[in-house]
Amino acid sequence: MHKFFMAASVAALVAAGTFSAPAMAEVSNGKVKIGILNDQSGVYADFGGKNSYEAAKMAVEDYGGKVLGVPVEVITADHQNKPDIAANIARQWYDTEGVDAIMDLTTSSVGLAVQALSNDKKKITINTGAATSDLTGKQCTPYGFHWVYDTNMLANGTGSALVKDGGDTWYFLTADYAFGHSLEENTSKVIEKNGGKVLGSVRHPLATTDYSSFLLQAQASGAKVIGLANAGMDTQNAIKQASEFGITQSGQRLAALLMTLSEVHGLGLDAAQGLTLTESFYWNRTPETAKFGKRFHERTGAYPNMVHAGTYSAVTQYLKAIDAAGTDETEAVSKKLHEMPVNDIFSEGGYVAPNGRMISDVYLLQVKKPGESDIPWDYYTVLATIPGDQAFIDPKDSGCPLVK
Repeated sequence: MHKFFMAASVAALVAAGTFSAPAMAEVSNGKVKIGILNDQSGVYADFGGKNSYEAAKMAVEDYGGKVLGVPVEVITADHQNKPDIAANIARQWYDTEGVDAIMDLTTSSVGLAVQALSNDKKKITINTGAATSDLTGKQCTPYGFHWVYDTNMLANGTGSALVKDGGDTWYFLTADYAFGHSLEENTSKVIEKNGGKVLGSVRHPLATTDYSSFLLQAQASGAKVIGLANAGMDTQNAIKQASEFGITQSGQRLAALLMTLSEVHGLGLDAAQGLTLTESFYWNRTPETAKFGKRFHERTGAYPNMVHAGTYSAVTQYLKAIDAAGTDETEAVSKKLHEMPVNDIFSEGGYVAPNGRMISDVYLLQVKKPGESDIPWDYYTVLATIPGDQAFIDPKDSGCPLVK
């Protein structure tokens, strides 16, 4: 009778709103499991690769290794820049290995394929390595998030700056897949909007090694700027061969539309000096970013580019969202990711727009001359800070059907 009375009393209090039972944390499989899926052996291995995996592990360690009292595990795999391989890995991770979310996803064709599969499986993806703005445009999903950068941001940064600096005629060398096409298209719109003109373009296969015919066509166009709508080793090789052909010495400028600290390091300052580029993170920008950069270097031997720092941010924010939701259930976590501000070493005052695009400030950078860099990996001069709402497209104009 006493037990019945107590239970009835609690029920009455709950009904009256004067008592609330503590919310029970709900975590599937007794752990949170994050997959870092990227290129670890090809042209983008330094762009994201194993160092993105290390960044993800750093984020988990800094968070305490647990969320809602359960352990957090990070696994990784090499998708070899092939969408079918990536989709098969993602399906296996979801169906048999209990993975809750997948991140990085370098290579736009991979990012689109895995985001579509994840939507079907009702799983969260946070793209930190893929570039195409279609991820939060016409192919957006309720569970797909895009961190770090995209082709609109690169065009609004590097493309706009060079046109305003007199580079008003362009010819593109474009990687022949979703990312390159998107970057060329977005940059062309920015060029024309600012009064410039695109004289032509040529497309090259991913991971090609001989750029001679492509560069000769660009040189013959007479364009003031040769836009490199590629990334990773493709960009490095194109820049090296352009130097061998004397293209920059003759007065034409190279626009590295997607280039990071990793590629600058691979080229060296002699070859990369003077290049203008856009990143959303630079390790030596503030005392806080410098501290993170040095910690990252201690465990990897490299300093972080925007993809590495962005992966750290994405993992951290995902864990914060699980904490805030009190569960790792996809709908609840997705809702929190949309609601919560992003404040960490990567972003100050960032936020997620309705289309899943994380909006944060980005930086227009110029590569230093060899004599201007007095410490290892200090390669950039910050020319300008571009506010996030200027760098990224307005969600209403993105083509995302989720934006009302």
